[in-house]
Amino acid sequence: MKVLVIGNGGREHALAWKLAQSPRVNQVFVAPGNGGTATDARLRNIPITDVNALADFAQAEKVALTVVGPEAPLAAGVVDVFRQRQLRIFGPTKAAAQLESSKAFAKDFMKRHGIPTAAYESFTDAAAAHAYVDQMGAPIVVKADGLAAGKGVVVAMTLEEAHQAIDFMLEGNELGVQYNAGGARVVIEEFLQGEEASFIVLCDGHHVLPLATSQDHKRLLDADAGPNTGGMGAYSPAPVVTPNVHARAMHEVILPTIAGMAREGRPFTGFLYAGLMVSPEGQVKTLEFNTRMGDPETQPILMRLKSDLLEVLLAATDGTLNKVELQWDRRFALGVVMAAAGYPMNPRKGDAILGLPAPTEDAVVFHAGTTLTDQGLVTSGGRVLCVTALGDSAKKAQQRAYDALSGVQFDGAQFRTDIGYRAIKQR
Repeated sequence: MKVLVIGNGGREHALAWKLAQSPRVNQVFVAPGNGGTATDARLRNIPITDVNALADFAQAEKVALTVVGPEAPLAAGVVDVFRQRQLRIFGPTKAAAQLESSKAFAKDFMKRHGIPTAAYESFTDAAAAHAYVDQMGAPIVVKADGLAAGKGVVVAMTLEEAHQAIDFMLEGNELGVQYNAGGARVVIEEFLQGEEASFIVLCDGHHVLPLATSQDHKRLLDADAGPNTGGMGAYSPAPVVTPNVHARAMHEVILPTIAGMAREGRPFTGFLYAGLMVSPEGQVKTLEFNTRMGDPETQPILMRLKSDLLEVLLAATDGTLNKVELQWDRRFALGVVMAAAGYPMNPRKGDAILGLPAPTEDAVVFHAGTTLTDQGLVTSGGRVLCVTALGDSAKKAQQRAYDALSGVQFDGAQFRTDIGYRAIKQR
């Protein structure tokens, strides 16, 4: 059976790596892929990104299943195009992907369906946004309304930071972000106290299957300092998601979202990721939705998944997720991201990558921003690698990941030295 994974990041490398382990899979294509997928004999990179060209390729190669990794092709309607041609694909339609592609849509949707989230207002006018911030005070959160690769959120601890974020996102539109109706828009919302968790489920339009819990580290620097990023590391399971928090997340957030999307005529299929804020009392509020797996959460989650991912996704595209039970490695998994010099705003490209360890059963280096050249592997994006390891405890998984990372070298490499500190503290 042939499988196609769309995307070129660490999440897609992990998806392709896991799908290749299925006994029914004899070829995994990755479009366009990266340096890591180029050097794995079981995977084959395909230099295609255009939605219609991807469907042409899937048809010509008789691809049995396509899995969409990143948000951009989902927002561009890749699932709609594939389905029009009767091609099996796992992901949400363009209409359903608005849960991620427009933060204002997601907030308004949550308000309509009584899903707990932070109080907010949306603005296209900078003067009105500035006035609102002055009225509400700091700390406050400013979000670009559109796809911003994880860099469209500013948690402003001061009014000055909030005003700068508004100018950056609205007046200059420095991120180049456009929401679905075009132009720049920001969502400004209340600052929530608590601990963040990533709650990711599989959906087939009706049924929901939760994945293992996870938690990522958004800030660039140790102790959660520095600017927000797409994620500097992650681990699974997340101790903050207690059985009580898990039940609340399902009954207050996930199930009402799936039911609400169906009622509004845009049934949700694919991975649904709810970024949750868990209060010290165990209450949950939804920070955001992503309509795909998280990156870097995918890497530790899939390291722990013992079930055949192909069989799971075939059931998801058949509408029979209610018949699937996932099997998990009881061990802890932890991934550390190595980022390029200048990340997150101005990542440098072209630095040679040396010292990569060979993959083992307990430690795998997933590639994100890498390219294979005649001279070898070089950096080609902001987040370059995610060094992921399994261990009997959070501490052991952390130690194993940093041991695997210790020999990897490229100029200007940035990584945190404290990934998993919350889990270690809670254990």
